Formats: sequence, C-alpha cells, structure tokens
Amino acid sequence: MTHIAVVGASLAGLRAAETLRAEGFDGELTIIGDEPHLPYDRPPLSKDFLLGKVEIADIALADSASHDSLDARWVLGSGATRLRPGQVTIGDGETLATDGIVLATGARARRIPKGDRLTGIRVLRTLDDAVALRQSLESAQRVVIVGAGFIGAEVASTAATLGKQVTIVEAARQPFQAHLGRVASDLLRRTMNDHNVELRTGHTVSEFDGAQRVSAVVLDDGTRLPADLVLVGIGAIPNTEWLAGSGVLCDNGVLTDAWGRTNVAGIVAAGDVARFQRGDRQIRVEHWTSASGMAATAARALLAHLTGVAPGAPHLDAPYFWSEQFGHRIQMVGRLQPDLPVDIVEGAVDNGRFVAVQRSADAVTAVLGWSMPREFTQWRRRNTDSLREAAH
Repeated sequence: MTHIAVVGASLAGLRAAETLRAEGFDGELTIIGDEPHLPYDRPPLSKDFLLGKVEIADIALADSASHDSLDARWVLGSGATRLRPGQVTIGDGETLATDGIVLATGARARRIPKGDRLTGIRVLRTLDDAVALRQSLESAQRVVIVGAGFIGAEVASTAATLGKQVTIVEAARQPFQAHLGRVASDLLRRTMNDHNVELRTGHTVSEFDGAQRVSAVVLDDGTRLPADLVLVGIGAIPNTEWLAGSGVLCDNGVLTDAWGRTNVAGIVAAGDVARFQRGDRQIRVEHWTSASGMAATAARALLAHLTGVAPGAPHLDAPYFWSEQFGHRIQMVGRLQPDLPVDIVEGAVDNGRFVAVQRSADAVTAVLGWSMPREFTQWRRRNTDSLREAAH
C-alpha cells in the first residue's frame, strides 16, 4: 500500500493531509509533529489567547471527527530527525518507509543568544510559548518587546489592553514601512503613541540585566529600560537542519517550484518552511493563507507524481495577510513597493479608516485596508487578476 508521510502537524501539514484524502488518496497516511498538540490556529496566540478570551480548545483547526476522517496515524511530540530517500526517521528512533513526503515543519522563533541565561525573556511561536507568555503577563507590569514586527506589535497591543507599561525596541528607524508603506507606518506609530506604547526605533539590544531573572534591557546607546518581562520578536528561522544529507536543496527554507515540488522526486514542501518559486524569484511567505493554499497545491502535485500524471495549476494567489492591533484590522494583498506612493480610494487616513491602492501602469498591484474590511474585500476581488499578475 502506498504510504505518504506529512512531516509537520501544522496548518500546512493538516491542509496537505486533507487535500490528499479529498483528492482520492486511499493509502497509508502518517502525520508527524514535534509538538504534543494536534494542529491549532496560530494567529490568536498573540491576541485573544493572551487576553484569555479563547482557550486551547477554541483554536483547534479541526474537531475530532475531522481528524478521524483522515484515517491517519498521528505521531506527536517527537519530530522527524532524519530524511533519506524513501525513509523518515522519528525522534524515538522509528524509521518509516515512504513513497511520498510532504515537508511542513514550519519555522521557529529567532532568539537573542545573550538572553538565554535569564528567565522572563520569552518568544512567541508555539502554543506552549503562548501559555508561558500569558502566565508571565499576569504578574508583569513593565513589558519590553524587542522587534516591531507583527508579532511584537500585536503582543504590545494585547499587553497595553491589560494595562501594562509597554516599550518596543526596533532596529529600523521606520518600522512596518517594508510591509505597509509609509502612510500606514506613520499611522501605526501614532496609534501606538495614543495607546501609551513607547516605540524606540533605530536601536538594538546590547545586554539584558538581571541575576537570574531579567530586570532591564540595555540598548546600544546605554539606555536602560526596566523590565519584568521581555518578548523577543525578531523573526523566524525555517526548520530545515534535520534535512542535512537528504539531498533536498535548502536556502533560507526548502527550495521548491511553483507547485511546491523540491529537487527530489516524491518530496514536496509547503508552509513557512517552503521557499517557493514565484516568477523569477524564490520567496518564503509566512502568512496563514499562503500556508493553506500552498499545502493544497503541493499535495496535488505529490499525488500527480505518484500517479504519473501532469500536475494541475501552480500556486498563483497574490500574498495576503492581516493583523489585528489597537482596535484596528489591518489587511494587505499584493506586492507593495514601500517607497512608492499609494492612493486613498476609500475613507481617510486621519479618520483611522481607509483603503489605499498602489498602481503600476493603471493596474492595481497592492491593496491596503485599515479598519475597512468590507471595502478592502471589494477592492481585492475587483482587482484579483492584476494583483495576481503583479505578484508574479
């Protein structure tokens, strides 16, 4: 019987498994995850989960009946440690013979090595990270966040809602501009200020003070920021080290084509670990919708390989992401050029509710929405073709 192993019990891993069954795969299916949890939704971890509005059961990606319908063997709490042609070795030493493999091992939070010696310095990537951070927030009053990415900004919003004193330290002088452009970047900075979140840009961390527990963050200019809790949110590293010696090409992720196929026949990749081909570029997109869509494409491509038929359409959707912070829903689709102007087409920036577009040769290449989800969706749907073309 044909056996497919899905390595990574993540959103991408679950979507790949669901697609395999939906497309008629009736062989043996094994899903391997290094966390002890069944697949769960990550976006709430920095928001409603930290606020206690949702619990673990509320963020499950599927119920028990859906998991049962996959007819899969789940191997949780012991990730894959070695990959060789037709074989996957699990942490407990078991080796599985496979006919096809989906790599969906995701990424892990990047850490600051000098912070490992002290308690009270946390990252946020996994459910266990979120549980620990929520517990720490209960007693902390002064929270310092290193990194003004979306995780850092969302946790800052959550901590401010809880009444904490929050400071964000960011190396860039204009945070968020690369993702959102100058208009939204300036607005987000003002919004943080309105919510008493201090944003210190153009600085890096030189040291963490404390005996056993962190007591302060020392910046590169000598400024000392008292802290009961520090969150490091400086990006993620794709989990590819275990693939050494496998023959699978990796470079800041697993390299794939537009279908998620790697250079090794019978092995595909999807989600945050995959760096897939889009036009003449290799990109790694760490967004929910990309992980879901790419996983379905990769699963179909794997089945096409196993059955000897041509694959279907490649993954062509324009990148889309959203963030919820400080009472606003921020949405972006397409490829925004941060140094080029945008046109406000709905609402007004000063009112904190607007839709902006960026154009090239009169075609819309990016759409940004700020607290106008209905209008944003209308502009996104209206310009689907040009957004997709610009992304490739």
